[in-house]
Order: sequence, then structure tokens, then C-alpha cells
Amino acid sequence: MFRVNLAVLLDCLTIFGGSAVPGVTTALKMCYNGYGYPLTLFLEEGGVVTVCKINTQEPEETLDFDFCSTNVINKVILQSDSLREAFSELDMTSEVLQITMSPDKPYFRLSTFGNSGSAHCDYPKDSDMMEVFQCTQTQTNRYKMSLLKPSTKALSLSCKVSIRTDSRGFLSLQYMVRNDDGQICFIEYFCCPDEEVGEQEQ
Repeated sequence: MFRVNLAVLLDCLTIFGGSAVPGVTTALKMCYNGYGYPLTLFLEEGGVVTVCKINTQEPEETLDFDFCSTNVINKVILQSDSLREAFSELDMTSEVLQITMSPDKPYFRLSTFGNSGSAHCDYPKDSDMMEVFQCTQTQTNRYKMSLLKPSTKALSLSCKVSIRTDSRGFLSLQYMVRNDDGQICFIEYFCCPDEEVGEQEQ
């Protein structure tokens, strides 16, 4: 196990440029000889071979959120357009995003508390934008906006998003992305709750 600098890896993978020539594909071969050795990339395009060697680093311990599907309490699947629209309307000066999921009204609510005051976006469970609504109990949690913002890049590429919370309030955002070839991939983002919210604050 090792880690590499992501920026350097991406620079190597795009060494032939971003414009694809019709009928010409880039082939990639990666080699790693073991501890202490660099990660070697062989990229071939149009008969030209480029060799890149990236220094490897000691890996850091991966944080395990231990997010198990059997512990999921609430789950909704939304069309990504609706979530993108909500983020454009909510006050991004807020330090937290509050998510309420409930079998009763307001069903699914996003709230912010920024310089302009409080803002809420509610989604009825029978909304056209709501594809799946499975909520077993009312749960309200707050998540640091600074931790959620990196996931908005995946949101901009996705067509659907699954939002799940477990018994601890841990949040799973799973984005379904369809590429130009029609293939589907998933990007999953986890976030721990910033604080629990009492009924009097809801």
C-alpha cells in the first residue's frame, strides 16, 4: 500500500493533452515494484511512448466511517437538478447545513443559518423530484458546510443522488454519474454530524 500526489498523477495522465484525436486512443500501463520504488506509468498514443515515474509516499491510515447499510434509518433518492437548485437558493454563508428527514412533515428539509437569516428547502415525499423516500424515524442533524462543499463537484456531474443517514447521524451522499459513453459510476461521500439538534431547535 502506498500513496501518491494526486496532482502529479493527473498531470501525467493528461500529458498528451485533453483533445482526443478521432481513432487514436491512449493506452496506459502501471507498474509498481514494491516498497520504496516509484509508481511507473507507461502511456502510449500514436506510437509514442512516454514513461512517468512518480515517487510513492507512506500511506496514512484511512478513516473508516463504518457506514453499514443495515444501520441506515432514513434514505431518499433525488434527481440531482433539484439538489443543485436547492444549493443555489440556500445561504452558503451558513457554517452548517441542517438536514431533517422524517416520515411526517416536512419529510425532507435542508436548512441554513447564514448572514441573511434562516433558509429552508422542503421536499414532499410525493414530489416529482423524489424517486425514493424511505424514512423510519425523524432525524435532524447538522453538518459543517466546509466539509460538504467538496462534494458539490460530484453533484454537478451527477444525474441522481442518494442521501442516507444511519443511527449515529452519519451522512452518506452517493452520486450517480453517467459518462459520455452511457456507462454509470458512483461517487460516495461520507460526513459525520457536527452536532445533534434537539426538538426545540427544529
